[in-house]
Amino acid sequence: MRNTAKNAKAALSLAAVIASTSLMSSAFAADEGYKLITDRKKGNCVACHMIPSPDGSDNQAGNGGPPLIAMKARFPDRKALFDQIYDPTTKNPNSFMPPFGAFNIISDAEINSIMDYLYKH
Repeated sequence: MRNTAKNAKAALSLAAVIASTSLMSSAFAADEGYKLITDRKKGNCVACHMIPSPDGSDNQAGNGGPPLIAMKARFPDRKALFDQIYDPTTKNPNSFMPPFGAFNIISDAEINSIMDYLYKH
């Protein structure tokens, strides 16, 4: 029962995200994604991950997690990457990556903006 409710909530969240993302331009979402990636109060992905900067001149270099490069090739299914950011403990209960979506650290729309940036770079 618990998994059914969780899956239903995830499906509704994903539907809302898809609807809201279609209203944003891809470039704007990607720019917002980079801001979230480097924002210490939000994603702060650079604390643990190496991530290319928008112009490629300055790679942000955390080393606690895997480098976030070639993400479109590594996660061709956007939902798989969304789920990983939303709650990585679902696949790996011992993950030290925070469950950003599950703990409401970032919204579903913000997760999608981060994904737009990672897929673009």
